[in-house]
Amino acid sequence: QVQLVESGGGLAQPGGSLTLSCQASGTTVDANVMAWFRESPGQLRDLVARISKAGVIKYGDSAEGRFTISMGEVQNSIRLQMTNLKPEDTDVYKCKAEIPARPEDTYWRDYWGPGIQVNVSS
Repeated sequence: QVQLVESGGGLAQPGGSLTLSCQASGTTVDANVMAWFRESPGQLRDLVARISKAGVIKYGDSAEGRFTISMGEVQNSIRLQMTNLKPEDTDVYKCKAEIPARPEDTYWRDYWGPGIQVNVSS
């Protein structure tokens, strides 16, 4: 059973930094893509950043120029370095992993973490 565990959220001051981490366990198959989304009650999930197994990166508008996504040292782990944080970055951040059942499969399943709160306030 694949499970995602997020860590690193909390409270930061405007202009400060936080680093979020996400680790997927329960499989030896590499994720095709891992990503961070943010969501607020009643709102659609917004892409923050995504990174593919090949290292292709895409940022959402809110993250461009301030956040950096990278692969972790452990299989199926990623980090999101968040700098110059703003109060509007306050949200629940959720990690997603697109993982096939077998390496040769061309289809995959989406797995989500429970979410982690980020609060930016003075």
